Parts: sequence; structure tokens; C-alpha cells
Amino acid sequence: MTFDLVIIQPIVALIAGILILLFPRLLNVLVAIYLIVVGILGLVPH
Repeated sequence: MTFDLVIIQPIVALIAGILILLFPRLLNVLVAIYLIVVGILGLVPH
């Protein structure tokens, strides 16, 4: 079973949105982690 980025991104966004609603201070951490992950994935050759 392989996970495509197309399936993972909406799930991550949904979970992050729920967590931000529950813990507003978590927004900074989640945005930082998201940007780091997107940056790393952008640097890795396909």
C-alpha cells in the first residue's frame, strides 16, 4: 500500500485544522513543521 502526496496532504490539512481549533498556540508549530516538510520534499528530486 503506497501513500500518494495527493491523499496525504488533505488528511494532514484536516488534522492540522482541527488541532489549531483546539490549541491555537499550536498554529506556529504546525506551520513551521509544514514549511520544513514542504521545503524538504521540494529539494528531493522526484
